[in-house]
Amino acid sequence: MSPFLQIEREDGIVTVRMDHPDTRNALTTPEQIQEFVDLCAELRRDRSARVMILTGNGSAFCAGGNVKDMHERAGIFAGDPYELRNTYRDGIQRIPLAIYELDIPVIAAVNGPAIGAGLDLACMCDIRLASTTALFAESFVRLGIVPGDGGAWLLPRIIGIPKASIMSFTGDAIDAAKALAWGLVEQVCTHQTLMSEARSLAERIASNPGHSLRLCKRLLREGQHMRLDSLLELSAAYQSLAHHTQDHHEAVSAFVEKRKPDYLDK
Repeated sequence: MSPFLQIEREDGIVTVRMDHPDTRNALTTPEQIQEFVDLCAELRRDRSARVMILTGNGSAFCAGGNVKDMHERAGIFAGDPYELRNTYRDGIQRIPLAIYELDIPVIAAVNGPAIGAGLDLACMCDIRLASTTALFAESFVRLGIVPGDGGAWLLPRIIGIPKASIMSFTGDAIDAAKALAWGLVEQVCTHQTLMSEARSLAERIASNPGHSLRLCKRLLREGQHMRLDSLLELSAAYQSLAHHTQDHHEAVSAFVEKRKPDYLDK
C-alpha cells in the first residue's frame, strides 16, 4: 500500500496530507500509525520546522477506524480483550502522545468529515480551521465502543464537558457552523480557500523565532496540568533561555531599527 502521509516542506512550514481518499483516510493500520509517530519524531529533531498543517486528500479529513475491519475483527481489531488492549496501547494511542509532545504548533485544516478517531486527531492539533463541508462526530458510542485514542481527554478541554458529553453520548455529527459556535474550530472557510487560509496562518506563525515558538507551546501544554506558581517558575526558566538567544536580540534590534528581522534559530 502507498504511504499514508504526503509531506511537503517550505519555509519552515510542513504540510502533511493524509492520502488514502479511497478509504476516506481511515486511520486503522499499524503502518499508518507508525508514519505519524516517525514524522513527529523527525520534526522534534528538525530545528528548521516551525509549524505543521495537517489535512486530508479527497472528500474527508479522516473517517476514523475502518468499520469493515471492526466487523471482521481483523487488523488492529483482532484478538482477545488482552491483545486488543495492548494493540490500542502500542498502536493508535502512540499518535496523541507523539503529537502532544511535538514542540511546533500544529494546524488542522479539516477539509471534510472528521469522524471518531478523525475528530480526535483534529483535537490533537493546536488550532483547527474547517471547510464548510466539514462534519465532526465523536461517534464511538454508535458502534458500541468508547473513544480509545484520547478523545475523552482532548474534546472536553476544547469545548467543555457539557458539549463534549452531548457529542460523546449521542454520537451525533455537528456541522462546521456549530463547530465554530462551540469553539471546536477557530475559523470556517470555503472548501476552495481552506488551505490558503491555513497557509496564511502558518506563515504568520512561522515568521517568529523557532525557539520561542517551541518554548511557548511547551508552556501552554504544561499549563494544562500545573499550578500557577509552578508554571511561573517554568516560565522564568524558559524566559531566561529566550533572553540569551541571538534571535531575541535580532528581534529587539529589528523592532528598534524598524526593519524586518532575520532569524537564524540561534
